[in-house]
Amino acid sequence: MNRSNIARNSKGNPVENLKALCLSYDKWSALGSMTGDKDKLSDFLKIQKHKEVKLSSRRSALQDDLTRRTASIQATRGMGVMLPTRRLEVIELNLGYLETRVDERGTINQDKASLVAQGWMSKSAFCMATHRRGICQIASSGFEDPAHPQQGLQSLSRHFMACISPKSSPSMVKDFEELMQKEFKMSSMGELTFFLGLQVKQTTAGIFLSQDKYVKDILNKFDFRTIKPASTPIEAHKSLGKDEEGEDVDVHLYRSMIGCLMYLTASRPDIMFAVCLCARFQVTPKVSHMHAVKRIFRYLKHQPKLGLWYPKDSPFHLEAFSDSDYAGDNHDRRSTSGGCQYLGRRLVSWQCKKQTIVAISSTEAEYVAAASCCAQVLWMQNQLLDYGFNFMNTEIHIDNESTICIVKNPVLHSKTKHIQIRHHFIRDCYEQRLINVVKVHTDDNVADLLTKGFDLARFNFLVVTIGMMNP
Repeated sequence: MNRSNIARNSKGNPVENLKALCLSYDKWSALGSMTGDKDKLSDFLKIQKHKEVKLSSRRSALQDDLTRRTASIQATRGMGVMLPTRRLEVIELNLGYLETRVDERGTINQDKASLVAQGWMSKSAFCMATHRRGICQIASSGFEDPAHPQQGLQSLSRHFMACISPKSSPSMVKDFEELMQKEFKMSSMGELTFFLGLQVKQTTAGIFLSQDKYVKDILNKFDFRTIKPASTPIEAHKSLGKDEEGEDVDVHLYRSMIGCLMYLTASRPDIMFAVCLCARFQVTPKVSHMHAVKRIFRYLKHQPKLGLWYPKDSPFHLEAFSDSDYAGDNHDRRSTSGGCQYLGRRLVSWQCKKQTIVAISSTEAEYVAAASCCAQVLWMQNQLLDYGFNFMNTEIHIDNESTICIVKNPVLHSKTKHIQIRHHFIRDCYEQRLINVVKVHTDDNVADLLTKGFDLARFNFLVVTIGMMNP
């Protein structure tokens, strides 16, 4: 059988025809002679067709799974825009850095993210110039010469860097605005005041981030306008359980409330622990869980305008705090990890997560929390490389001496074989001088706010210490 016969016999089957035409001389030689190895050729084509059908089936299954997950997330998000947490962390990291780069007008004007900070908006792009990667994506969509693909990007980069330069003239800025409007349908909307649900207030003393408009919206949505205020988001030392004997509540309403509160944690670390605790019971919520969620809304009624303050006169260095609540869950006795990261005195990232293991000692629980905090610090170090900052020996403050000894002293490593290997990368980071672990007194560990509930006095102290205030 020759190649023309294969094409003619498979004419009615596009798949077989494509396979036949794609066979190279090397594959023909590997299969044997074209006249004597018909069976090998047939088997080869059957295998290829089977692989294609299997791949198509897998692709369809993945698409269905993605559609289902997207619908589920949108259903539980409730109000607001569905936004990955990591993207919000990047925004807060940018604003925390940009506060050290303010011009004589008092507005952000000397960084790669300055277009976002000055209110540039696009009809077709999510964000412009947050970092070099964003410029490349926008440039590749319409600012290229097919004959010289690199010239478009280089031209845009030159315009952009010249525009944000301290020596830029008004005419240069105007030319750049016209270029952005012409090529990408972007327009300058003035100084940044509202971005992705975050309200940004820029002053000569610093930047204030809040979501009080969003708080008002969700209070109205769930008819909590006249609800009785509460001074804390959760009762002191209270741990919720599954409450299997309790009465069921509307699962859709419960998930909608949790979704709204989860989005609010983008600027409210004071409710982070309470929201994460209530979010564990979204499968079968009970009346007791609903009461806990309503208490969070009562606290928001009491403190609707609380937000993050990024002072201008703050030192610029990266540091972190780590803590855990040992065996805080009364049901499975798992601990809760808490961590927060600062640029100087500016809180730019925080985490609260229930640990996946059952720690058999407080040292193990603190060690796992420190490893999680270390991973976040490494990510921030990598992000800050875009700004030309290579932070080494970043201090992670821990209030457990035994945990610090395990990280620093290799002699004690033989006593930690019961700890999962994946948590031990913090040792390598310490040896490579990427981080440094430092002892901090328990009373001064601000990450404690993210691990448990407190009485009013201790709660207010931690809220102020972590970097939150009212406008």
